[in-house]
Amino acid sequence: MKLSKKQIFQDFASSKGLKSTKQRDTILDCFLSCDQHLSTEELYLKIKKNSPGIGFATVYRTLKLFAESGIAREIQFGDGQTRYEHLQAGEHHDHLVCKRCGAIVEFENETIEKLQSEVARDHGFTIINHKLELYGICKNCNS
Repeated sequence: MKLSKKQIFQDFASSKGLKSTKQRDTILDCFLSCDQHLSTEELYLKIKKNSPGIGFATVYRTLKLFAESGIAREIQFGDGQTRYEHLQAGEHHDHLVCKRCGAIVEFENETIEKLQSEVARDHGFTIINHKLELYGICKNCNS
């Protein structure tokens, strides 16, 4: 049975002795409802609209917990911002990043995945993890 990201986080928090809090649940719900790669500030600003009592530091610490639990991954695209994206065991995708507007497009390509495995095998290398980020100019900025 595949556990939901909410349940994975709740199990993680419980295993760490962390009590369930309304603030953490609000942050989790907001994070999971977004399909973007969010910085701490971006998530904080979204949450602040409906829950002004939740502070920036709480959002920051909670995002770190999400990453530690395995439901999120910290990712940097070379602009000095740490962003967070949804993650679940077995899921994988790569990124196209626009250097003009900052748009981030997720993609999956089985041919690329197979080629990476072949290259690793040819070099006697075992891949544990990888990321592929392609930087350029998106079609909107090219217009």
